[in-house]
Amino acid sequence: MATTSLLKLATILSLFTILFITSSSQHSLNDEDGEEIEYVVDTPFANTRLRSRFLADKSVIKKGTTCSQSNKDVCNGISANNGTSLLFCCKTHCRNVLGDKNNCGECGHKCALGQRCCGAICTDVIDNDTNCGKCNKRCLPGVKCEKRICGYA
Repeated sequence: MATTSLLKLATILSLFTILFITSSSQHSLNDEDGEEIEYVVDTPFANTRLRSRFLADKSVIKKGTTCSQSNKDVCNGISANNGTSLLFCCKTHCRNVLGDKNNCGECGHKCALGQRCCGAICTDVIDNDTNCGKCNKRCLPGVKCEKRICGYA
């Protein structure tokens, strides 16, 4: 009987360990605000003169990549992450105008306190049943979002 209980406990601990490792590795591509750190360009090298058979498989632009007035092609109007990101050169860095709360919809447009940039629109995430705490986090039907938590009590 004791052996069966230990075996069950070991199985449960193994499952929790696997779940923890999996969730940690998925979170590694996002920063503390949930914004992506790397952007995989949808059509690699579409706006540049660089073309390579070896590099055409995947082109990655890191969040905050430096750009300039003379080198805006690095990230000016480039679609990434299967259309969920749209990169523009804001001042001197590449920014996702679909999700950056300091450049929401366009360079320099800042969202207010308690808002996040959801699809280029500054959106309340404190008491919003369809964007509770973050973009596109829906509360269950009949459950209210309060203080960024579904069903806060």
